[in-house]
Amino acid sequence: MPPVVNPLKYLYPGMHIKRWIALTTLGLVCTSLGIAYFLVQVYRVQPLPEFASELTLQFIDRSVRGALFLLLGLAAMAVGFWKLNQTLAAAFVRRGRGSVLEEIYSTRARDRGPKIVVIGGGTGLSVALRGLKQYTSHLTAIVTVADDGGSSGRLRRELGVLPPGDFRNCLVALADVEPLMETLFQYRFSNQGSDLDGHSFGNLFIVAMSEVAGNFERAISEASRVLAVRGQVLPSTLEDVTLCAELGDEVVEGESSISASTLPIQRVFLQPDNPPAYPEAVKAIHEADLVVVGPGSLYTSVLPNLLVRGVADALVTTQALKVYVCNVATQPGETDGYGSGEHLEALLRHLPTTENPFDFVVVNDRLGLPMPPTGKVAPVPPIVDSSLNVKVITADVVDEANAVRHDSAKLAQVLVRLCEQQAALVA
Repeated sequence: MPPVVNPLKYLYPGMHIKRWIALTTLGLVCTSLGIAYFLVQVYRVQPLPEFASELTLQFIDRSVRGALFLLLGLAAMAVGFWKLNQTLAAAFVRRGRGSVLEEIYSTRARDRGPKIVVIGGGTGLSVALRGLKQYTSHLTAIVTVADDGGSSGRLRRELGVLPPGDFRNCLVALADVEPLMETLFQYRFSNQGSDLDGHSFGNLFIVAMSEVAGNFERAISEASRVLAVRGQVLPSTLEDVTLCAELGDEVVEGESSISASTLPIQRVFLQPDNPPAYPEAVKAIHEADLVVVGPGSLYTSVLPNLLVRGVADALVTTQALKVYVCNVATQPGETDGYGSGEHLEALLRHLPTTENPFDFVVVNDRLGLPMPPTGKVAPVPPIVDSSLNVKVITADVVDEANAVRHDSAKLAQVLVRLCEQQAALVA
Protein backbone atom coordinates (compact mmCIF):
# COMPACT_ATOMS: atom_id res chain seq x y z
CA MET A 1 0.00 0.00 0.00
CA PRO A 2 1.45 3.43 -0.92
CA PRO A 3 2.54 5.65 1.97
CA VAL A 4 0.02 8.20 3.12
CA VAL A 5 0.56 11.65 1.61
CA ASN A 6 -0.75 14.68 3.46
CA PRO A 7 -2.62 16.78 0.87
CA LEU A 8 -1.92 19.95 2.87
CA LYS A 9 1.83 19.48 2.64
CA TYR A 10 2.36 18.72 -1.01
CA LEU A 11 5.21 20.70 -2.57
CA TYR A 12 4.63 24.01 -0.87
CA PRO A 13 4.84 23.53 2.90
CA GLY A 14 4.80 27.20 4.00
CA MET A 15 1.49 29.01 3.86
CA HIS A 16 2.93 32.18 5.51
CA ILE A 17 0.01 32.45 7.96
CA LYS A 18 2.32 32.96 10.94
CA ARG A 19 4.05 35.96 9.40
CA TRP A 20 0.73 37.75 8.83
CA ILE A 21 -0.40 36.99 12.40
CA ALA A 22 2.93 38.37 13.65
CA LEU A 23 2.55 41.48 11.50
CA THR A 24 -1.01 42.04 12.79
CA THR A 25 0.17 41.64 16.38
CA LEU A 26 3.01 44.11 15.79
CA GLY A 27 0.50 46.57 14.38
CA LEU A 28 -1.70 46.25 17.46
CA VAL A 29 1.29 46.80 19.77
CA CYS A 30 2.41 49.89 17.85
CA THR A 31 -1.12 51.28 17.83
CA SER A 32 -1.46 50.67 21.57
CA LEU A 33 1.85 52.38 22.28
CA GLY A 34 0.84 55.37 20.19
CA ILE A 35 -2.44 55.74 22.06
CA ALA A 36 -0.61 55.33 25.39
CA TYR A 37 1.92 58.06 24.57
CA PHE A 38 -0.88 60.37 23.49
CA LEU A 39 -2.87 59.79 26.70
CA VAL A 40 0.22 60.29 28.86
CA GLN A 41 0.89 63.60 27.15
CA VAL A 42 -2.71 64.72 27.64
CA TYR A 43 -2.62 63.63 31.29
CA ARG A 44 0.53 65.65 31.94
CA VAL A 45 -0.39 68.93 30.23
CA GLN A 46 -4.19 69.11 30.49
CA PRO A 47 -6.05 69.72 33.76
CA LEU A 48 -8.51 66.87 34.40
CA PRO A 49 -11.49 66.63 36.79
CA GLU A 50 -11.07 64.72 40.05
CA PHE A 51 -13.08 61.69 38.92
CA ALA A 52 -10.49 61.08 36.13
CA SER A 53 -7.95 59.94 38.70
CA GLU A 54 -10.43 57.39 40.03
CA LEU A 55 -11.25 56.12 36.53
CA THR A 56 -7.57 55.71 35.77
CA LEU A 57 -6.97 53.98 39.13
CA GLN A 58 -4.45 56.57 40.34
CA PHE A 59 -4.85 55.26 43.91
CA ILE A 60 -3.21 51.96 42.87
CA ASP A 61 0.50 51.43 42.30
CA ARG A 62 1.53 52.03 38.66
CA SER A 63 2.89 48.51 38.08
CA VAL A 64 -0.33 46.96 39.40
CA ARG A 65 -2.37 49.27 37.17
CA GLY A 66 -0.33 48.18 34.15
CA ALA A 67 -0.88 44.51 34.97
CA LEU A 68 -4.64 45.01 35.38
CA PHE A 69 -5.05 46.82 32.06
CA LEU A 70 -2.85 44.23 30.34
CA LEU A 71 -4.98 41.36 31.65
CA LEU A 72 -8.16 43.17 30.70
CA GLY A 73 -6.86 43.75 27.16
CA LEU A 74 -5.74 40.13 26.73
CA ALA A 75 -9.10 38.85 27.96
CA ALA A 76 -10.98 41.13 25.55
CA MET A 77 -8.76 39.99 22.65
CA ALA A 78 -9.24 36.33 23.51
CA VAL A 79 -13.03 36.64 23.65
CA GLY A 80 -13.06 38.69 20.45
CA PHE A 81 -10.95 36.17 18.50
CA TRP A 82 -13.02 33.27 19.84
CA LYS A 83 -16.31 34.86 18.80
CA LEU A 84 -14.86 35.89 15.43
CA ASN A 85 -13.72 32.33 14.78
CA GLN A 86 -17.19 31.01 15.63
CA THR A 87 -18.84 33.54 13.32
CA LEU A 88 -16.51 32.79 10.41
CA ALA A 89 -16.83 29.06 10.99
CA ALA A 90 -20.61 29.26 10.74
CA ALA A 91 -20.37 31.25 7.52
CA PHE A 92 -17.56 29.51 5.65
CA VAL A 93 -16.83 26.09 7.11
CA ARG A 94 -19.19 23.18 6.59
CA ARG A 95 -19.80 20.50 9.19
CA GLY A 96 -16.86 18.23 9.74
CA ARG A 97 -14.42 20.48 7.87
CA GLY A 98 -12.45 21.69 10.89
CA SER A 99 -11.52 25.19 11.97
CA VAL A 100 -11.35 28.35 9.88
CA LEU A 101 -7.55 28.28 10.10
CA GLU A 102 -7.47 24.71 8.77
CA GLU A 103 -9.80 25.65 5.93
CA ILE A 104 -7.62 28.64 5.00
CA TYR A 105 -4.49 26.50 5.15
CA SER A 106 -6.10 23.80 2.98
CA THR A 107 -7.30 26.32 0.41
CA ARG A 108 -3.89 27.99 0.17
CA ALA A 109 -2.19 24.59 -0.23
CA ARG A 110 -4.51 23.62 -3.09
CA ASP A 111 -4.06 27.03 -4.73
CA ARG A 112 -0.30 26.37 -4.84
CA GLY A 113 -0.75 22.81 -6.11
CA PRO A 114 0.37 21.49 -9.52
CA LYS A 115 -1.56 21.83 -12.77
CA ILE A 116 -3.07 18.43 -13.48
CA VAL A 117 -5.07 17.40 -16.56
CA VAL A 118 -7.08 14.18 -16.51
CA ILE A 119 -8.35 12.79 -19.83
CA GLY A 120 -11.16 10.25 -19.93
CA GLY A 121 -14.81 9.81 -19.21
CA GLY A 122 -17.32 7.70 -17.33
CA THR A 123 -16.96 6.63 -13.71
CA GLY A 124 -13.19 6.21 -13.88
CA LEU A 125 -12.58 9.88 -14.60
CA SER A 126 -14.74 11.10 -11.73
CA VAL A 127 -13.00 8.66 -9.35
CA ALA A 128 -9.59 10.11 -10.22
CA LEU A 129 -10.85 13.67 -9.84
CA ARG A 130 -12.30 13.07 -6.36
CA GLY A 131 -8.90 12.13 -5.01
CA LEU A 132 -6.82 14.71 -6.86
CA LYS A 133 -8.99 17.67 -5.82
CA GLN A 134 -7.66 17.26 -2.27
CA TYR A 135 -4.19 18.24 -3.51
CA THR A 136 -4.76 21.01 -6.03
CA SER A 137 -7.34 23.46 -7.33
CA HIS A 138 -5.64 23.52 -10.75
CA LEU A 139 -7.47 20.51 -12.13
CA THR A 140 -8.76 20.12 -15.68
CA ALA A 141 -10.98 17.25 -16.76
CA ILE A 142 -11.11 16.66 -20.52
CA VAL A 143 -14.28 14.73 -21.28
CA THR A 144 -15.47 12.69 -24.24
CA VAL A 145 -18.56 13.86 -26.12
CA ALA A 146 -19.24 10.52 -27.84
CA ASP A 147 -21.73 9.19 -25.26
CA ASP A 148 -25.03 8.23 -26.88
CA GLY A 149 -26.69 6.03 -24.27
CA GLY A 150 -29.14 6.57 -21.42
CA SER A 151 -30.30 10.01 -20.43
CA SER A 152 -27.37 11.72 -22.20
CA GLY A 153 -28.14 9.96 -25.47
CA ARG A 154 -31.80 10.85 -25.34
CA LEU A 155 -31.08 14.53 -24.68
CA ARG A 156 -28.48 14.52 -27.43
CA ARG A 157 -30.90 13.09 -29.99
CA GLU A 158 -33.95 15.08 -28.95
CA LEU A 159 -32.36 18.49 -28.27
CA GLY A 160 -29.15 18.41 -30.29
CA VAL A 161 -26.89 19.14 -27.30
CA LEU A 162 -23.62 17.53 -26.34
CA PRO A 163 -24.13 14.56 -23.99
CA PRO A 164 -24.12 16.03 -20.45
CA GLY A 165 -23.71 12.85 -18.38
CA ASP A 166 -19.93 12.66 -18.09
CA PHE A 167 -19.76 16.42 -17.55
CA ARG A 168 -22.26 16.11 -14.71
CA ASN A 169 -20.23 13.36 -13.04
CA CYS A 170 -17.04 15.41 -13.27
CA LEU A 171 -18.72 18.54 -11.93
CA VAL A 172 -20.07 16.61 -8.95
CA ALA A 173 -16.68 14.97 -8.35
CA LEU A 174 -14.93 18.34 -8.31
CA ALA A 175 -17.68 20.19 -6.45
CA ASP A 176 -17.18 21.77 -3.04
CA VAL A 177 -20.83 21.86 -1.99
CA GLU A 178 -23.13 20.40 0.59
CA PRO A 179 -23.95 16.67 0.21
CA LEU A 180 -27.59 17.56 -0.48
CA MET A 181 -26.61 19.47 -3.62
CA GLU A 182 -24.52 16.52 -4.82
CA THR A 183 -27.44 14.16 -4.21
CA LEU A 184 -29.74 16.52 -6.09
CA PHE A 185 -27.48 16.67 -9.16
CA GLN A 186 -27.22 12.88 -9.27
CA TYR A 187 -30.92 12.30 -8.67
CA ARG A 188 -32.53 10.23 -11.43
CA PHE A 189 -36.25 10.36 -12.13
CA SER A 190 -38.04 7.01 -12.13
CA ASN A 191 -41.52 7.97 -13.29
CA GLN A 192 -42.36 5.09 -15.61
CA GLY A 193 -44.26 6.25 -18.65
CA SER A 194 -43.16 9.84 -18.10
CA ASP A 195 -40.84 11.79 -20.39
CA LEU A 196 -38.65 12.38 -17.33
CA ASP A 197 -38.15 8.66 -16.69
CA GLY A 198 -34.41 7.85 -16.63
CA HIS A 199 -33.23 11.44 -16.78
CA SER A 200 -30.99 12.80 -14.03
CA PHE A 201 -31.61 16.24 -12.58
CA GLY A 202 -28.02 17.26 -13.28
CA ASN A 203 -28.36 16.46 -16.98
CA LEU A 204 -31.53 18.52 -17.24
CA PHE A 205 -29.89 21.36 -15.31
CA ILE A 206 -26.93 21.49 -17.71
CA VAL A 207 -29.24 21.42 -20.75
CA ALA A 208 -31.39 24.19 -19.29
CA MET A 209 -28.27 26.20 -18.44
CA SER A 210 -27.05 25.85 -22.04
CA GLU A 211 -30.29 27.47 -23.20
CA VAL A 212 -29.99 30.26 -20.65
CA ALA A 213 -26.25 30.85 -21.14
CA GLY A 214 -26.36 30.55 -24.92
CA ASN A 215 -24.06 27.58 -25.50
CA PHE A 216 -22.88 24.33 -23.94
CA GLU A 217 -19.40 25.41 -22.84
CA ARG A 218 -20.82 28.50 -21.12
CA ALA A 219 -23.35 26.25 -19.38
CA ILE A 220 -20.56 24.07 -17.96
CA SER A 221 -18.73 27.18 -16.77
CA GLU A 222 -21.83 28.51 -14.99
CA ALA A 223 -22.64 25.11 -13.49
CA SER A 224 -19.05 24.99 -12.19
CA ARG A 225 -19.62 28.30 -10.43
CA VAL A 226 -22.89 27.11 -8.89
CA LEU A 227 -21.24 23.95 -7.56
CA ALA A 228 -18.03 25.70 -6.43
CA VAL A 229 -15.96 23.36 -8.59
CA ARG A 230 -12.24 23.05 -7.88
CA GLY A 231 -10.88 23.24 -11.40
CA GLN A 232 -12.56 23.09 -14.80
CA VAL A 233 -14.34 20.57 -16.99
CA LEU A 234 -13.75 20.83 -20.75
CA PRO A 235 -14.94 18.89 -23.80
CA SER A 236 -12.32 17.35 -26.08
CA THR A 237 -14.29 18.78 -29.01
CA LEU A 238 -17.54 20.66 -29.56
CA GLU A 239 -18.26 18.66 -32.72
CA ASP A 240 -21.27 16.33 -32.79
CA VAL A 241 -19.27 13.11 -33.23
CA THR A 242 -20.22 9.44 -33.41
CA LEU A 243 -17.89 6.76 -32.10
CA CYS A 244 -17.45 3.83 -34.50
CA ALA A 245 -15.62 0.53 -34.07
CA GLU A 246 -14.29 -2.17 -36.34
CA LEU A 247 -15.32 -5.56 -34.99
CA GLY A 248 -13.82 -8.05 -37.43
CA ASP A 249 -15.47 -7.37 -40.80
CA GLU A 250 -18.25 -5.41 -39.14
CA VAL A 251 -18.41 -1.69 -38.33
CA VAL A 252 -20.59 -0.69 -35.38
CA GLU A 253 -21.70 2.90 -34.80
CA GLY A 254 -22.49 4.41 -31.43
CA GLU A 255 -20.81 4.14 -28.04
CA SER A 256 -23.67 2.16 -26.50
CA SER A 257 -23.75 -0.32 -29.41
CA ILE A 258 -20.00 -0.89 -29.14
CA SER A 259 -20.26 -1.58 -25.41
CA ALA A 260 -23.06 -4.07 -26.02
CA SER A 261 -21.14 -6.05 -28.66
CA THR A 262 -19.36 -9.30 -27.76
CA LEU A 263 -16.93 -9.24 -30.71
CA PRO A 264 -13.32 -8.15 -30.07
CA ILE A 265 -12.61 -4.53 -30.95
CA GLN A 266 -9.85 -3.94 -33.48
CA ARG A 267 -10.03 -0.19 -33.92
CA VAL A 268 -12.24 2.76 -33.00
CA PHE A 269 -12.65 6.00 -34.91
CA LEU A 270 -14.86 9.08 -35.03
CA GLN A 271 -17.38 10.26 -37.59
CA PRO A 272 -17.01 12.88 -38.89
CA ASP A 273 -13.29 12.29 -39.14
CA ASN A 274 -10.74 14.70 -37.64
CA PRO A 275 -13.04 16.94 -35.55
CA PRO A 276 -11.43 20.18 -34.29
CA ALA A 277 -10.12 20.06 -30.75
CA TYR A 278 -11.51 22.42 -28.15
CA PRO A 279 -8.79 25.10 -27.88
CA GLU A 280 -8.96 25.41 -24.09
CA ALA A 281 -8.40 21.65 -23.74
CA VAL A 282 -5.27 21.80 -25.90
CA LYS A 283 -4.01 24.81 -23.94
CA ALA A 284 -4.56 23.04 -20.61
CA ILE A 285 -2.53 20.02 -21.76
CA HIS A 286 0.40 22.18 -22.88
CA GLU A 287 0.40 24.16 -19.60
CA ALA A 288 0.05 21.13 -17.31
CA ASP A 289 2.60 19.75 -14.88
CA LEU A 290 0.98 16.32 -15.04
CA VAL A 291 -1.29 14.75 -17.68
CA VAL A 292 -3.19 11.64 -16.62
CA VAL A 293 -4.93 9.41 -19.17
CA GLY A 294 -7.53 7.10 -17.63
CA PRO A 295 -8.88 5.29 -15.82
CA GLY A 296 -12.13 4.50 -17.59
CA SER A 297 -13.61 2.37 -20.36
CA LEU A 298 -10.67 2.03 -22.74
CA TYR A 299 -12.44 2.15 -26.10
CA THR A 300 -15.59 4.12 -25.25
CA SER A 301 -14.43 6.67 -22.65
CA VAL A 302 -10.67 7.20 -22.84
CA LEU A 303 -9.83 6.73 -26.52
CA PRO A 304 -12.61 8.97 -27.96
CA ASN A 305 -10.75 11.97 -26.50
CA LEU A 306 -7.47 10.93 -28.12
CA LEU A 307 -9.17 10.35 -31.48
CA VAL A 308 -9.49 14.13 -31.60
CA ARG A 309 -6.19 14.83 -33.36
CA GLY A 310 -5.53 18.16 -31.65
CA VAL A 311 -5.84 16.55 -28.20
CA ALA A 312 -3.62 13.61 -29.20
CA ASP A 313 -0.96 15.92 -30.67
CA ALA A 314 -0.97 18.01 -27.50
CA LEU A 315 -0.51 14.86 -25.41
CA VAL A 316 2.46 13.77 -27.50
CA THR A 317 4.21 17.17 -27.55
CA THR A 318 3.52 18.55 -24.06
CA GLN A 319 6.46 18.80 -21.66
CA ALA A 320 4.28 17.64 -18.77
CA LEU A 321 4.77 14.35 -16.97
CA LYS A 322 2.49 11.84 -18.75
CA VAL A 323 0.92 8.90 -16.92
CA TYR A 324 -1.48 6.21 -18.12
CA VAL A 325 -3.65 4.72 -15.38
CA CYS A 326 -4.67 1.20 -16.38
CA ASN A 327 -8.04 -0.16 -15.31
CA VAL A 328 -8.05 -2.55 -12.36
CA ALA A 329 -10.50 -4.94 -14.04
CA THR A 330 -11.46 -6.00 -17.54
CA GLN A 331 -14.68 -4.70 -19.10
CA PRO A 332 -17.06 -7.14 -20.80
CA GLY A 333 -17.35 -6.50 -24.52
CA GLU A 334 -14.33 -4.19 -24.59
CA THR A 335 -11.25 -5.58 -22.88
CA ASP A 336 -12.02 -9.25 -22.19
CA GLY A 337 -8.76 -11.08 -21.49
CA TYR A 338 -6.67 -7.89 -21.53
CA GLY A 339 -3.67 -7.43 -19.27
CA SER A 340 -2.01 -4.11 -18.49
CA GLY A 341 0.19 -4.43 -21.56
CA GLU A 342 -2.76 -5.01 -23.89
CA HIS A 343 -4.49 -1.92 -22.50
CA LEU A 344 -1.45 0.23 -23.21
CA GLU A 345 -0.86 -1.32 -26.64
CA ALA A 346 -4.45 -0.59 -27.68
CA LEU A 347 -4.03 3.00 -26.55
CA LEU A 348 -0.77 3.45 -28.45
CA ARG A 349 -2.22 2.01 -31.68
CA HIS A 350 -4.61 4.95 -31.83
CA LEU A 351 -2.04 7.71 -31.18
CA PRO A 352 -0.40 9.71 -34.01
CA THR A 353 3.10 8.57 -33.07
CA THR A 354 5.23 5.45 -33.34
CA GLU A 355 6.84 6.06 -29.95
CA ASN A 356 5.30 5.65 -26.52
CA PRO A 357 4.70 9.19 -25.14
CA PHE A 358 3.94 8.03 -21.59
CA ASP A 359 6.52 8.32 -18.84
CA PHE A 360 4.72 5.96 -16.48
CA VAL A 361 1.89 3.46 -16.41
CA VAL A 362 0.16 2.86 -13.06
CA VAL A 363 -1.18 -0.66 -12.56
CA ASN A 364 -2.89 -2.28 -9.60
CA ASP A 365 -1.01 -5.11 -7.89
CA ARG A 366 -3.68 -6.17 -5.39
CA LEU A 367 -5.53 -8.90 -7.26
CA GLY A 368 -7.02 -11.01 -4.47
CA LEU A 369 -10.27 -9.12 -3.90
CA PRO A 370 -13.53 -10.87 -4.92
CA MET A 371 -14.89 -10.05 -8.36
CA PRO A 372 -18.60 -9.76 -9.27
CA PRO A 373 -20.25 -13.21 -9.37
CA THR A 374 -21.12 -13.02 -13.09
CA GLY A 375 -17.66 -14.26 -14.01
CA LYS A 376 -17.44 -11.78 -16.90
CA VAL A 377 -15.03 -9.47 -15.10
CA ALA A 378 -11.46 -10.33 -14.09
CA PRO A 379 -8.63 -8.39 -12.46
CA VAL A 380 -6.09 -6.94 -14.89
CA PRO A 381 -2.64 -8.55 -14.42
CA PRO A 382 0.13 -5.97 -13.78
CA ILE A 383 2.33 -7.18 -16.65
CA VAL A 384 3.67 -4.75 -19.26
CA ASP A 385 6.10 -5.76 -22.01
CA SER A 386 9.48 -4.05 -21.65
CA SER A 387 9.44 -3.30 -25.40
CA LEU A 388 6.78 -0.64 -24.71
CA ASN A 389 9.52 1.50 -23.15
CA VAL A 390 7.57 2.77 -20.16
CA LYS A 391 8.20 2.74 -16.42
CA VAL A 392 5.64 0.62 -14.59
CA ILE A 393 4.38 1.71 -11.17
CA THR A 394 2.70 -1.13 -9.32
CA ALA A 395 0.64 -0.21 -6.28
CA ASP A 396 -2.51 -1.08 -4.36
CA VAL A 397 -4.94 1.36 -5.96
CA VAL A 398 -8.11 -0.76 -5.94
CA ASP A 399 -11.27 0.03 -4.00
CA GLU A 400 -11.63 -2.65 -1.35
CA ALA A 401 -15.42 -2.32 -1.42
CA ASN A 402 -15.64 -2.54 -5.22
CA ALA A 403 -12.83 -4.47 -6.87
CA VAL A 404 -13.64 -3.21 -10.38
CA ARG A 405 -12.98 0.42 -9.45
CA HIS A 406 -9.99 2.45 -8.33
CA ASP A 407 -9.84 3.91 -4.84
CA SER A 408 -9.74 7.68 -5.38
CA ALA A 409 -7.51 8.42 -2.37
CA LYS A 410 -4.99 5.66 -3.13
CA LEU A 411 -4.76 6.60 -6.80
CA ALA A 412 -4.31 10.29 -6.01
CA GLN A 413 -1.49 9.50 -3.58
CA VAL A 414 0.42 7.57 -6.25
CA LEU A 415 -0.05 10.29 -8.89
CA VAL A 416 0.88 13.12 -6.54
CA ARG A 417 3.98 11.25 -5.40
CA LEU A 418 5.08 10.86 -9.04
CA CYS A 419 4.52 14.56 -9.64
CA GLU A 420 6.43 15.43 -6.47
CA GLN A 421 9.38 13.27 -7.51
CA GLN A 422 9.45 14.86 -10.95
CA ALA A 423 9.35 18.37 -9.45
CA ALA A 424 12.26 17.45 -7.15
CA LEU A 425 14.32 16.25 -10.13
CA VAL A 426 13.64 19.47 -12.06
CA ALA A 427 14.54 21.57 -9.04
